[in-house]
Amino acid sequence: MAKPIERARSVLITGSSSGIGYHAAHALTARGWRVFATCRSETDCTRLRAEGLESLWLDYTDKASMQAAVTEIVARTGGRLDALFNNGAYALPGAVEDLPADGLRAIFETNLFGWHELTRQVLPLMRAQGHGRIVQNSSVLGLAALKWRGAYVATKFALEGLSDVLRLELAGTGIRVILIEPGPVTSRIRQNSIAHFEKWIDWENSPRAQDYRDSLLARLYDQREPDFFELPPEAVTRRVIHALEAPRPRARYYVTTPTYLLGSARRVLPTRALDWLLDKF
Repeated sequence: MAKPIERARSVLITGSSSGIGYHAAHALTARGWRVFATCRSETDCTRLRAEGLESLWLDYTDKASMQAAVTEIVARTGGRLDALFNNGAYALPGAVEDLPADGLRAIFETNLFGWHELTRQVLPLMRAQGHGRIVQNSSVLGLAALKWRGAYVATKFALEGLSDVLRLELAGTGIRVILIEPGPVTSRIRQNSIAHFEKWIDWENSPRAQDYRDSLLARLYDQREPDFFELPPEAVTRRVIHALEAPRPRARYYVTTPTYLLGSARRVLPTRALDWLLDKF
């Protein structure tokens, strides 16, 4: 009797145009996964297809694009999806008092609400097949707050809580929910944040205008060396592979020294001491 044909495990990765998502898409493809690498620009999708990836357009702020991508994946795989790696996100730097509510709503649409909507769309597939992995690319900024990053911190703290509850609620279903928590990783998030900063933050009329000149503007606009603890995207991909392939994946994976340091500090230090430490970053 012939053995049944084994189908490649499939994973949907968002934010695949560069950085973490791009590296993970190629690395998982090389490991035999069937990767659906999505981007919010069709131009980037075309480039990834030329590199041999299956790439689909998906925009977290466009529900129809998510539905279309999932429908296409279902058609290509015969109704199977083994894993989702929610990864696409952006930053909106600036002081919290200068952050318009509309800017905060906009970043939540991409960094949290879109992730939630896409997760809800793939969960019925995973329930039907009796297994699945939801891997959420969170951040050290989902564990500890840093100045100038209030909008991004808010989305990641919310993601941490939502993912923790989802993990508890899916216990016993065969569907695992896993958080990846990187610190500084080489990517284009800083460069990509400039447009959002310029759209939403009226820093010149801020009571902290001089602080922007002394600190944030140089970090945003100047060419600079990598951060002291910065690691390449490969460091995140190694954790993603374990999260996807280990029989019993961890609930959380720390990446980079700052995540280990601040994750531990948050557990043991009183708030005043933790604030003193965070002020040094």
